[in-house]
Amino acid sequence: MDRAGGALVSYHDVVETAVIAIESIAVAILAIGVAWVLARAGLHRLQRRPWETVFVETRLGLGRVLLLGLEVLIAADIILTVALELTLVNVGALGLLVLIRTFLSWAIEVETEGRWPWQASETREAERRMLDDENRSRANRNHQA
Repeated sequence: MDRAGGALVSYHDVVETAVIAIESIAVAILAIGVAWVLARAGLHRLQRRPWETVFVETRLGLGRVLLLGLEVLIAADIILTVALELTLVNVGALGLLVLIRTFLSWAIEVETEGRWPWQASETREAERRMLDDENRSRANRNHQA
């Protein structure tokens, strides 16, 4: 308590609160993102879109949600370590954690995009063409009906 009777807020408390807020945002991204992707998949199936297309879109959507959630969690870890616990052991632990999460991010990207993050986006262009072709085909079927 300070002299005026108010509570003092320490730097440590502010940083911990910020980290908890960032981690909460990551959880919200994951929960809302997964729900959104699955709801879209259900809607697309109700619209009688082909299983293969719905599967590819759902898988890509889930992968992107996971990537975003991981990136936000890494940010929280960096803030916590750098702002509060800057010791050699904690920096080493942070480095290992970031390395593991980065590997997971790359693995998810390779799985969803079919390429390493630093490679050209030929796969993404091929997927866009496939989806465009399917949309044109569906539009033609609807127009003819």
